[in-house]
Amino acid sequence: MRLLLVEDDDHVAAALAAVLAKHGLSVVHARSGEEALKALLPDAAEPFAVVLLDLGLPDQDGFEVCGRIRKISATPVIMVTARSDVRSRIHGLNLGADDYVVKPYDTGELLARIHAVSRRNAVPPAGGTEQPAEEGAPEAPLRLGAVTVELSTRQVSVGGAAVPLTRKEFDLLALLAQRPGVVFRREQIISEVWRTSWEGTGRTLEVHIASLRAKLRMPALIETVRGVGYRLVVPAAPAAQAP
Repeated sequence: MRLLLVEDDDHVAAALAAVLAKHGLSVVHARSGEEALKALLPDAAEPFAVVLLDLGLPDQDGFEVCGRIRKISATPVIMVTARSDVRSRIHGLNLGADDYVVKPYDTGELLARIHAVSRRNAVPPAGGTEQPAEEGAPEAPLRLGAVTVELSTRQVSVGGAAVPLTRKEFDLLALLAQRPGVVFRREQIISEVWRTSWEGTGRTLEVHIASLRAKLRMPALIETVRGVGYRLVVPAAPAAQAP
């Protein structure tokens, strides 16, 4: 598996590349955002399975680099940074990052995340060939109060206004929306959306939930069931006004 490591510190990059190589990963090192973007341009080489993106780059902020990567490539991006606040995590995910790892990290954790995002990227998205619908019969959109989720086109709108979601945000919302009111265990969500049983994905789940609530501007739509997981609560229809 080929991996693009975007890291300006040569010592850190060399040490990490050596560890990754021992686990069968072929690492290409980019020292700046521009180098990373050039490396991702289509060529005859094997495409990258994952991009490990440090946010503290010399030429431009890593968040900006992530946004530019998303314009030219669908390669999964894992942000690697010392910024641990939830706001930074949400911002990174909104820009299209697939995961977010905070320094210092355990190497085993990083490897698990790399393999998890690469597996997810290899799975056909919802509406693809994994679960083919009857030909000529597109799935009806899910209507949940003001929220409409169109599974076939992977589009979401609130009150008729489109709401752009990342790939994983849509998958998470679609899972909950197909069974409103049903409580999904955290482990079940991680298994079905992230396709892994690795417990460390729990923090990523929490960040995605927070991001969904913020983007949809409906904090009560996804309810936290303490100690269990989450469920989607369909907003009650407004009461009719008496004439």
